[in-house]
Amino acid sequence: MSSEVTSANAALSDADPVISVRSLGKCYRMYEKPSHRLWQGLTGRGGFHKDFWALRGVDAQVMRGETFGVIGKNGSGKSTFLQMIAGTLTPTEGSLNVRGRVAALLELGSGFNPEFTGRENVYLNATILGLARSEIDARMQSILDFADIGEFIDQPVRSYSSGMTVRLAFAVIVHVDADILIIDEALSVGDAFFSQKCMRFLREFQKNGTLLFVSHDAAAVTNLCSRAIWLEGGTVRMTGPAQAVVESYMTQQHAASRSMLAGETVAIEEKSPSPKQAEAEDFRKADFDATGVVNRITLFEFDPDRAGVQFGARQAKIEDVAFLDEYSMPLTLTSGGELARLRITFRLLTDLDDLIAGFYVKDRLGQRLFGDNTHFSHLHTPISGRAGDVFHADFKFRLPLMPQGSYMIDAAVASGSQDDHTQQHWIYDAVEFKATDTTMRFGLVGIPMLGIDVSREPG
Repeated sequence: MSSEVTSANAALSDADPVISVRSLGKCYRMYEKPSHRLWQGLTGRGGFHKDFWALRGVDAQVMRGETFGVIGKNGSGKSTFLQMIAGTLTPTEGSLNVRGRVAALLELGSGFNPEFTGRENVYLNATILGLARSEIDARMQSILDFADIGEFIDQPVRSYSSGMTVRLAFAVIVHVDADILIIDEALSVGDAFFSQKCMRFLREFQKNGTLLFVSHDAAAVTNLCSRAIWLEGGTVRMTGPAQAVVESYMTQQHAASRSMLAGETVAIEEKSPSPKQAEAEDFRKADFDATGVVNRITLFEFDPDRAGVQFGARQAKIEDVAFLDEYSMPLTLTSGGELARLRITFRLLTDLDDLIAGFYVKDRLGQRLFGDNTHFSHLHTPISGRAGDVFHADFKFRLPLMPQGSYMIDAAVASGSQDDHTQQHWIYDAVEFKATDTTMRFGLVGIPMLGIDVSREPG
């Protein structure tokens, strides 16, 4: 076994990867007793330990300016992968090439000495990340303002709360002029106001820097990242567009949890084309004419062969998803404000009680904008049926204003309660529609503005 780690700060073109990983692996020797480690050291003979591969056979490339997500359940190898990129762990095998200054916010408080004050830890941490003492002095006040922990800056870090520790650690990495930033679950600790401050910084950093982002928050990964890697058991399960990777991961997690908790078998049906084919057929990227003349209308109708990942226990099956206007005609284009009706038609394949049908509307990045289900509307009149029964779940609503672009609808039918239910059939990207609005100014969705006026108070 051999490994190669290189680092460079040379100027890069957009075509150069800033992180290149080939067959990367990390192995730990596991000893049953401390004495076994001693005997192996004294005798030089093997047989006293077992090899545990925390990570093995990982290939990945991250381009300059890219935001790359890393997902996987606890113990999948995410932290090991990031620590090797950050340079705090040495690979056992494979090659790792990192170009540029790396700043990492990994485990809570990593890089801090608990006996040092916050101010002393700023100097220590920033020095490790490559700043000179004069540079730290010049940026100290800005760091303190960002952290906003007041007089605690001169108290030992061991007296800090977890939120204060994250504040200070993030404030440091914000000010070290990193080329590559690694964030590992840290933002879940801080309060809402600080999290928003961090997100504003990350949005600005994305314009020029490279970001590796790890979170169990699927929406955050989909929102921030263009591509993602899914690690499982120390190996790569999937790499690709962030939305596709996250949806496949969440599907698998649901199937695993239902199997463990209730012994249910959840079937997963993936129809992912090859990357080149997906790029060629990705009609969500296509330009369109607001008049609708050039739209391929057939693509807006429900077609199970063109839908995304599907999963569920399959005791019920979604047969149709129709997005209609107030006249029950297919709604393919919207400018916002129209009355709409989403109809989910499903058939029971066995007797089921407590049925729930629901949907999400997502933007092109997979962010969930709004959705609803039938649980609360039928809380006192539960929906039940026998095998062969067909149901139509109708959702009537007025569409919000949405930025011009393509939107997808996820549809699902489940059985159980709001908090504990079995997904019988879930379909990602069941139906597409497009918004043509050009007047919306800010945000993900808008409201029909009834008036805007400014008046001067009589003086």
